[in-house]
This record gives sequence, C-alpha cells and structure tokens, in this order.
Amino acid sequence: MWRIIGHNWAVELLQRAIQNGRVAHTYLITGPTNVGKRSLAIEMAAALNCTGDSPPCGICLSCLKTARAAHPDLVIVEPQDGRLKIDQMRDLQRELILSPYEGRWRVCIITDFQTATVEAANALLKTLEEPPARVVLILTATDSSSLLPTIVSRCQILPLRAVPTREIEQTLAERWPEQAESARVLARLSAGRIGWAIQAAEDPAVLEQRRQDLEGLHDLLKQNAAGRLEAAENLSKREDLPELLRLWQTWWRDVMFVGLECEELVVNLDYLDTLREQALRYDWTQAEQALGGVQDTLQQLTENVNSRLSLEVLFLSWH
Repeated sequence: MWRIIGHNWAVELLQRAIQNGRVAHTYLITGPTNVGKRSLAIEMAAALNCTGDSPPCGICLSCLKTARAAHPDLVIVEPQDGRLKIDQMRDLQRELILSPYEGRWRVCIITDFQTATVEAANALLKTLEEPPARVVLILTATDSSSLLPTIVSRCQILPLRAVPTREIEQTLAERWPEQAESARVLARLSAGRIGWAIQAAEDPAVLEQRRQDLEGLHDLLKQNAAGRLEAAENLSKREDLPELLRLWQTWWRDVMFVGLECEELVVNLDYLDTLREQALRYDWTQAEQALGGVQDTLQQLTENVNSRLSLEVLFLSWH
C-alpha cells in the first residue's frame, strides 16, 4: 500500500508502470518544497524491490530497509552545502555500474536537482544518454524549467500539485485527534505542502520559527533604508531563504485579501487581527505589488542572481 497523501494520479501511473513492466529509466518529480516529492520517490523505490504481494507492502524486509534508507540497492544523493556537485555525480556513476545486490533494481534518488552545478548536470546527462540496465533514476526538483532541457527530455515528468486543504486537514485530525482545532489552521498554512503540515503538527519548533519569521517581516517594515540594507545582508546568508520568502508571500497575499474584504481566503488565520491592521497601512494594490516583488526575487534566486542585492531591491521597494 502506497503511504502517500494526495497525488493519487501519480501513484496510479507508477503502479501501472510496475505492474505492466514498463518502468522508465528516469523519472523527474517536480513540485513545491515539502509537497511530497521525496516521499513519493521512496515509495517508488520500495515498490520496485518489494517482495510482498501488493507492492509496496510496507512490511517485507525490502520495504522496511527502503523506508530506513538502508537498502543496499538504494542510493540517495542530496545537495552538499546547498549544491549538487560533480564529484557526487561521478561517485554515482561508479555506483550504478554495479548490478543489483538484493533486489530487482538499483534505485537512485537525487533530490533538489535544481541545485546542481552545470558540471554536475552535464555529468548526469552522460548517464542518462546511456542508462545502465536494471537501474531506475528518480530526480526531484521544484520546477523542470530550472533544469537543462536535455535532461528534462530524457525523464518521465511527474508534476506534483498542492494537496487539497481539506485532505490535509482530515489527515492531521485523524493522526492527532487531540489537535483537531489546530488542524484547520495548519492545513491552511501548509499551502498544500503535506510534508510541512505533518512536520508542524509533530514539532512545535516549526511554528515557533514561523512566528519569528513573521515578526522579522513586521520589524523590517518599520526600518529605515539603512536598517533594511543591513537586514538584506543578514538574511542573504540564510540557507532557507526561499522558504522564508514563500512565507512572506503568504503574508502579502493575506494583506491583499483582507483589503479586498475576502477574509475567507486568508491563510494566516491566527494573525487575522494583525493582517487587518496592516491592510489599513497597505492597500490591496500595494500588497499586490509587494507580493509580485517577492515572486520576482524568488525567481532571481533560481537564476543565481546575487541574493543580497536581490533582497536590497525588494526591501527598499516596500514603502
């Protein structure tokens, strides 16, 4: 049984591929951070080497090893210091030459491929051009447009979309019935990212970090130009800068909706009073412009534009 929340269409597609013996050499799973890309990749790896009657059964030795990332035929490659590097791809090429040790397939999951250096991407391309037998590669990335077209063209793409809010709320309420009230707030805050919702329900530190980041935005808006430039320099060093900006996106979106008298669309429900106060300071058109500015900055970060300069332009545009 596939332990995936949402994304039923992707699960059905992968199930049919395995059942019909038509597994692709390379899959590319795209979607927002924490939407479930890595979880789907792990379940696919489990299904490929499952020894039970209904892959992935979740209880056979192969499935249990895969869930712990301890299967000898599973290789997981993740960014080092924020980037996927050429040495990692070269090590992977040596790994993929080997035949499966225990299972039917050697499965390699490469996460966050949008962080790959040009050299690393080109090194992987050589593997994709002549894929080894009995090997399945699964790449994850936020967006296929940030990858080399020659790599994308050799992948079967699975674009994951946001999980419906109601489905996330139901999942949280079932797993943590004592937190049924907060399930609604967390489901809204998740913006369809089931991974984030579960993490926030399990770990209070997630919501505490969110509180600090929103207060950081409020403090930033009170700063003069010099203060904002200093903030840009400090925040540009954060490894989770894109995640921070996405949170701030939800804030400006909510300010805009409050200004348009559409409070039923607000995501940050627990800050509704503060949103109403900010909607008096920033009308909906200003909030819309601020929202667009954050989106532009996120796009620039994917293009390796200097993050400090991008933040300086963004912060100084907020009047």
